[in-house]
Amino acid sequence: MNDGPYVTRVSAWAPGMENSGDWDEWAQGKRDIAADGKGPAITFTDSMFRRRLSQISKMTIQVVHDLLPVGEDTKIFFVSFRGELSRQYQITMMLVEQNALMPAAFSLSVFNAPAALASIALGLKGGYSALYPGNNSFSSGLAAAEAAFLSGTQDELIFVYADEQAPPEYGSLFTECPACLAFGLLLTRKPQPGGESRSAIPLSSLNKREDSPSDFLRRLLLCGKIHVSHFD
Repeated sequence: MNDGPYVTRVSAWAPGMENSGDWDEWAQGKRDIAADGKGPAITFTDSMFRRRLSQISKMTIQVVHDLLPVGEDTKIFFVSFRGELSRQYQITMMLVEQNALMPAAFSLSVFNAPAALASIALGLKGGYSALYPGNNSFSSGLAAAEAAFLSGTQDELIFVYADEQAPPEYGSLFTECPACLAFGLLLTRKPQPGGESRSAIPLSSLNKREDSPSDFLRRLLLCGKIHVSHFD
């Protein structure tokens, strides 16, 4: 038996996608992700907590939430190409126009903010890693998560990829950048018991060198063994 990690559950969120059927249609090329800067409602969080969150942080919290239940010591491995891009743009404009910067704005703009906020919102105590994949390679990000998993002792790991909608001011720079999309994978060392092995897929069989995040998620869904989990 392969010593894992196995993908045993997947969640995803993107503008215009409401349920697992929408995602299946997207994987088949019958539906597109909307170019929209709105994030998920995450009504399961406190209203004061969520009102200041960016799109990418809300997306990250949503996809981690939709993988629950997991152990409170489960670690998050977070990968992104753009990170808190909109907040960074706001900070740049604040410096240019006001020559000042609010500490609160900076604290929520750092690259690891989405993973940290997901841990806080959902009470996870396993910590997190936040990685920008080298050479713009999603495959290298997956490989890093796999290596971290196999070198550790934990039985499960949450892998999250997320990129938010780029501000229109960056349009000329991001014409080929990944779409606004977030997804989470629950990785386990062995197939889950209770007859779930048929829906457990070795991560090594999915990771292709030239994959984009969308390519990877499409192939995962098209294999027909696993569907997007979604809970309000």
